[in-house]
Amino acid sequence: MKQQFPDYNNCIANLANSILKKFGIDEGRQTLRLLDSYLEKEYENIVVLLLDGMGQSIIERNLDKDGFFRTHLAGTYSSVFPPTTVAATTSVMSGQDPCEHGWLGWDCYYPQIDKNVTVFFNVESGTEKPAADYNVAWKFYGYEGIADKINAAGGKAYNVAPFVAPYPNSFEKICAQIKDLCGMPGKKYIYGYWNEPDGIMHQKGCYGQKAKHVLLQLEKQIQHLSDELTNTLIIVTADHGHIDSKGVAITDYPRIMECLVRLPSIEPRALNLFVKEDKREQFKNEFQVEFGDKFLLWTKQQVLDAHLFGVGKEHEYFHDMLGDYLAIAIDDLTIFNTREEAEHFISVHAGLTADEMTIPLIVIGK
Repeated sequence: MKQQFPDYNNCIANLANSILKKFGIDEGRQTLRLLDSYLEKEYENIVVLLLDGMGQSIIERNLDKDGFFRTHLAGTYSSVFPPTTVAATTSVMSGQDPCEHGWLGWDCYYPQIDKNVTVFFNVESGTEKPAADYNVAWKFYGYEGIADKINAAGGKAYNVAPFVAPYPNSFEKICAQIKDLCGMPGKKYIYGYWNEPDGIMHQKGCYGQKAKHVLLQLEKQIQHLSDELTNTLIIVTADHGHIDSKGVAITDYPRIMECLVRLPSIEPRALNLFVKEDKREQFKNEFQVEFGDKFLLWTKQQVLDAHLFGVGKEHEYFHDMLGDYLAIAIDDLTIFNTREEAEHFISVHAGLTADEMTIPLIVIGK
């Protein structure tokens, strides 16, 4: 499979900084050149709609080249590493690289409490037990979103998502809320998020009829929304792509398991590995034998030297979140923490393939 590393001069964090600059907030960060020319025109409404998992390969192989999305494709650009929802949506909401904001993946190791935590649910990884009596991610890695910055500077900005009041629980309601906001007077920024096609692809795969049906419905609904709006720039994008994968459970490899201090964190295709000091040679040898053709195995120093998680000013706790090694998927194998997960997920993301890293920029000017 073709490998692709993140391009932090042409990525989803840069999109956020283009929006900030458009609203008069220039923090000296790299903007997304692909988008900047579209922002030169004055629109009353600027809408970013992020469809989770809808990478470039997903629209190319599921949607008609003469359809609404592909005929409005301005170009492609890069996700961040890892190309996954926690890291990438935090980047588009903050304008920061993952090394800056510290929201690295679905499960993060938090040195402050010495635990792996499922970030969005604030529970100890693999359990339903609360990680703490406070939200761990927000306490230690809180950030100011670009909507907050725009509002603080006297502008108008809104987030529309299932986890933001009034908690729209369907894409129809997402679109209806965006339409209502666009009808209000004044220049404004609206960020909308929906959790498909990611959800259906995890369960049914990237290129089956189920995924295609969901994508066609999303395309139809956004076309209908655009038809109802005026003086609006609509930007449709994704946080990451997807690939169909074969899954294994790390617990089925006892010679590797006996080397680990704790189960891996971050993502099943970007495994953050803490290894017992006296077992490092065994670990490296065993991992290379079992997975050397499917994963890169980098030391912590190699990860830092490559600026894999970004080029911005690193969060004060970032280094301490990283283990001794990072195993990065470069093919279609995924290493889960449990056999149940390995058997459940058909399509995945968070590795270094082009299908996971390349995302579309779809632009509709009304």
